[in-house]
Amino acid sequence: MAIDHAMFDLAEETGAHLWRCYRWSPFCLSFGRHEPAARRYDRDQIAAAGIDCVRRPTGGRAVWHARELTYAVAAPMTAYGSLRSGYRAIHTRLAVALGSLGATATLAADRATPGLGSGPCFAVPVGGEIVVAGRKVVGSAQRRGDTALLQHGSVLLEDDQAPAFALQRSPASDSPVPPPGAGQPEAPLAAMLGRQVGFDEAAAAVARMLQAEGLGALGSQPPNEVLRRAERHYDSYRSATWTWER
Repeated sequence: MAIDHAMFDLAEETGAHLWRCYRWSPFCLSFGRHEPAARRYDRDQIAAAGIDCVRRPTGGRAVWHARELTYAVAAPMTAYGSLRSGYRAIHTRLAVALGSLGATATLAADRATPGLGSGPCFAVPVGGEIVVAGRKVVGSAQRRGDTALLQHGSVLLEDDQAPAFALQRSPASDSPVPPPGAGQPEAPLAAMLGRQVGFDEAAAAVARMLQAEGLGALGSQPPNEVLRRAERHYDSYRSATWTWER
């Protein structure tokens, strides 16, 4: 999260347009920047289960990060025009990458965005999110600055969001989602394609899409200005106080 935040800082200050893909070790539950996590989730239960948690720099609702691909994009607002248009443009590019893996990926029709109290991120597709056969395979969140945006999200590869639902204190009263396992609205890409889809295969598909678009993925090897800038954010994202302050 500190690296994603640093990408956002660099885009704000220099107009950089950066993409990266990564995965989580250990697996983790993330909360949106303004999500009422302390009210929605049982901190003691999560700690007893040994589950890591973090609060994201972007908005939205909780996401379980397991066998997935997480992407992040930081770019000047002029590259996309608005948050809404950026959301669709980024997802359109990702849908092309998923299509190269064999998925018939489309963007969900516009609809009202659920409130922060309506359960985890994957509880229901919102307008512009990526679905395969009507089931959500990518969940994303955004943050807008003075001149730039940050968008990152999870591409479900081989795990669903059952833990995020199970760890709630109680089902959200305004959520239309049935209990886990009973027609969940999300599905990992592997389930939709009937085969395993690993991180390396998915990341290569995103890299090919970026190359075709004339964009480059963010390199991971030092020296790296993003990693240098990330150091200023490490303490915040490691802090349990920051994670559970809302």
